[in-house]
Order: sequence, then C-alpha cells, then structure tokens
Amino acid sequence: MRELRIGDKIAKLPIVQGGMGVGVSRSKLAGAVAKEGGVGIISSAQIGYDEEGFEGDQEGCNIKAIGKHLRRAKQIAGGAGLVGVNVMVALRHYKEHVKAAVAAGADVIVCGAGLPLDLPELVRGGLSKIAPIVSSKRAAELILRIWDKKYKRTADFLVVEGPKAGGHLGFKEEELRSPNIDFDREIREIILCKKSFEEKYHCEIPVIVGGGIFSGSDIAHVIELGADGAQLASRFVATEECDASKAYKEAYVNARKEDIRIVKSPVGMPGRALRNGFIERIEGEREPIRKCYGCLEKCNPKEVLYCITKALTEAVRGNVEDGLVFCGANVDRIKKIVPVHELMCELVEGAELALQ
Repeated sequence: MRELRIGDKIAKLPIVQGGMGVGVSRSKLAGAVAKEGGVGIISSAQIGYDEEGFEGDQEGCNIKAIGKHLRRAKQIAGGAGLVGVNVMVALRHYKEHVKAAVAAGADVIVCGAGLPLDLPELVRGGLSKIAPIVSSKRAAELILRIWDKKYKRTADFLVVEGPKAGGHLGFKEEELRSPNIDFDREIREIILCKKSFEEKYHCEIPVIVGGGIFSGSDIAHVIELGADGAQLASRFVATEECDASKAYKEAYVNARKEDIRIVKSPVGMPGRALRNGFIERIEGEREPIRKCYGCLEKCNPKEVLYCITKALTEAVRGNVEDGLVFCGANVDRIKKIVPVHELMCELVEGAELALQ
C-alpha cells in the first residue's frame, strides 16, 4: 500500500486508528499503531480520568493528560508513523483541548461530534495538521467553505465516518437501523467536493474513510473508491496494547450481533453500544446522576438519561456490565485479542492482496 501524506507529515501506511474515549485509546494504543507506521489517535475525552485529583479538577487533569499521553505515544512510536488527538466539538473545553494538543506537538488533530468551524483559529501558529470528521457531502462543503472564507485556508485532510461506525455518529437513528444506505456514493461525492479547494490552495486533501472497516479488503475497497486511507477503531480495541481493561476487550471478543444496540448519548448524537445491564436500565428509566463532571457543552444533568463520563469510565476500568461500551457494527466478527503488530500485518497483507 502507498504511504499517507498529510502535508509535510508522512505515515508509511494509510491506516488510521480511530480515537476512542474515555480512556480506550491513549498513549499505549496510539503509540503502538504509530510504531507500525500508521496514524495513532488519542482521544481527549476525559483522558485524565485516572489522574490524581480528577474528581476535584477534571479539566486541569485532562489538559495535563493530553500532553503526557502525547509524549508517551511518541516515545513508543520511536519516530515512526504519526500521533494525533481526537477532540469532540461537543466538549465544554473543546478549545482548550485543541490548544493543549497543539502545544504538546500533536501531528494531527481530528474533530467531530459537532462541526469544528473555528478549528483553524485554535491551531494558528502550530504545526498540527487538522481534519473535521464528516458524514455527508453537505457537512464537508459547509466546513470547507467557512474555513476558506473566514480563515483563508483549507483542511489538511478529511475523515469520513459512515453509518457503521461506533461512537457519536452524524446520522439519524432510523438511518443507522437501515441496511440499505449507499454510503459509497456519499464517499465519492465528498471526494469530488474537495477538489475545488485543492485547486485553490495548490494542495492535496487526503480523505480517510471509517465506519465498518474490518479487513484489508475493506481498506482496499475505500481506496478503490478514491479514498487515501482507512480508519478503524473497534478492531484496535481487541489488541494487547489497547488502553482499556482486559474485561472491556473481552466484551468485544464475546459480542454477538444481537448484542449491538443503538443508543442516544447525552452528546445528542446516536451511536452503537453493547447490550448489558446498563443499557437495559436506561432503556427503561433514567439513570440517577449524583455528580456532574462538566464534560459537555450542552448537557443538563436534570434532563439527560445518564452521565456519559461515569458510564464510560466504569466500562474502561472493567465494570462492563454497568458501563457504556461503544462499538462498531462489525464487533461480533472480532474473535481474539492480538498484538497491534499482528493486526497491522493482517490488514496490510489483506489490502495488498485485494488491490492486486
């Protein structure tokens, strides 16, 4: 497979590990992926959940942890690949997280769960390359037009997430339940819509496609559509280096197709998660919220069904029965926990075979 060029930054392999919070993709996973020549992504969402003093100073601990985990990931990578940060626009301290990632030397910054219309301003003066996460041509055009008009620049790359992805998705719930979405067409249209901006700014804007990417042949498929690379998340959970607990990884390995549920997050977006005691409870009644962590910009603890920080931290620590376990549509196909090296080799070999 060809290398992935994002401006002057180069990854040997066009494989991006998707950002997963809370605590699922931090320095160990992102560093291991970058070491193999890919792009490892740390999620900033409550990244400091296990820092001393987090209960009293969530934001201070998160900012500290962004820098710490970026440095650790780069040490693990040893100069190979790229290491970046995923920052949700829906976070209350989204701007501070982006600035902390820039200051800590993130190679790339990816923003979704909302439209990052002001992202160019937040990275001004830094070296980080930036990308919005989009799920439609309409969203891609809107962001690119605003960045062009307001900041006289364009995206360094685009991440396109389809309806088979896990976490916070830019689709309606009924769309996620439909098996008939022709997302290949949307991918082609997004690739076409960025060409005028490439011409204006005399650059290339690589497109990375995620959502339901499971095998090397899936990677080959999106490359044949015209994409420059693929993003995978769920497959990287079932790796030895993933930062989540062993119980979290085993929940993926043991998952069945009928265990996958569509849930609504307090972020205001739907996503997929594994059925467990927690999911069954919130399907029937509201989960009492005893502490607000102030993580989301638009979240009223008196109205939302549950606290997403508590739900995600319970899961990542190993309490997978009482926590929220996000997953992609193909989680039931994962059968074992493997080293990142083994998974990357499998993906590369499968893609190269399919592209012959």
